Amino acid sequence: MLQPLIEFVRDHYRSAKFVPLHAPVFRGNEKSYVGETIDSTFVSSVGAFVDRFEQDMAAYTGSPRAVATVNGTAALHVALRLVGVGQGDYVITQPLTFVATCNAIAYCGAMPIFVDVDRNTLGLSPMAVEAWLAENAYRDDAGQCRRCEDDRAIRACLPMHTFGHPADINGLLRVCSDWGLPLVEDAAESLGSTYHDRHTGTFGDLGALSFNGNKIITTGGGGMLLADEALGERAKHLTTTAKQPHSYEYVHDELGYNYRLPNLNAALGCAQLEQLDAYVAEKRELAAGYAACLSGSEFAFFSEPQGCRSNYWLNALVCPDRAARDRLLQVTNEEGIMTRPIWQLMTRLPMYADAPAGELPNALWLEARIVNLPSSVRDHAEEEA
Repeated sequence: MLQPLIEFVRDHYRSAKFVPLHAPVFRGNEKSYVGETIDSTFVSSVGAFVDRFEQDMAAYTGSPRAVATVNGTAALHVALRLVGVGQGDYVITQPLTFVATCNAIAYCGAMPIFVDVDRNTLGLSPMAVEAWLAENAYRDDAGQCRRCEDDRAIRACLPMHTFGHPADINGLLRVCSDWGLPLVEDAAESLGSTYHDRHTGTFGDLGALSFNGNKIITTGGGGMLLADEALGERAKHLTTTAKQPHSYEYVHDELGYNYRLPNLNAALGCAQLEQLDAYVAEKRELAAGYAACLSGSEFAFFSEPQGCRSNYWLNALVCPDRAARDRLLQVTNEEGIMTRPIWQLMTRLPMYADAPAGELPNALWLEARIVNLPSSVRDHAEEEA
């Protein structure tokens, strides 16, 4: 099966050269908008494109407010702070994620609690969260959720929409409501994905997006907070060093962060966002091609969960076992087709090895079997050349 997969990838990208996992494509107004920014001299954190990017993203996702940040991790950090996460607290999250999810928790002085994922979403499992809380947590007289073992507060729940596939948001919202937990969505990978016709990142108290160079659209580096008007206003204040408006004085009224997105990056983002719908359509077409190519083989293509429309940021297949996974990774990479295993579970990393964790059978099963496939949008300019 490996040779037909390699041939499919090379035929799709029309290339005999190295095929990366995910590369950015600039085929719209990127150079024009960045040129406008340079001509204006407003290349840093103040400029028309920052405002425009925020407004365009809010309109696209249907979020009341969008606040641009220097990267997705910064957006997550501020989101957690805004829902009250602080020193000594816990945040429930998934072990099958990129490390930034957990790092944002640690930046607050908090610790993750790792709970299992669902195999059909790759995201945090509502049933597993509910079971862990029932066995290990209680709500005090004020309604605060606390861990039984040490009485420390569990302040939030942080699921991630893995590879652009929406987690079971309705299930998670129900559990969070029962236990008085704010929900923050790590939607770094899922811009353009919808859950029951609503954009990911807009269900929880806040959502965080990423525009890193390998995301579906990029600003080089960058992120965005999605929030209601009140939290959005607080986010804007905190991410701009908590500076009070004044015509000439520097007045800062609380601990803030220099997390502002430069105007140069925002200009790139505006041009990329104009093409997002086309990118999603092309990536969904590629996903359908992978599914057809792998049909009947020992490898199962990972398809979007029921009721969802995924952006298929990174396409994934499920191998029958670790040995098959390792062989696929070796053969494809030797052939110049970049493939990659899913992340190591966060519980294996030294900085999170002592964090509380539930039973993780699904996460362990997926860790041993998931492989990501090349998922870039094709560069038409290169094809014509």
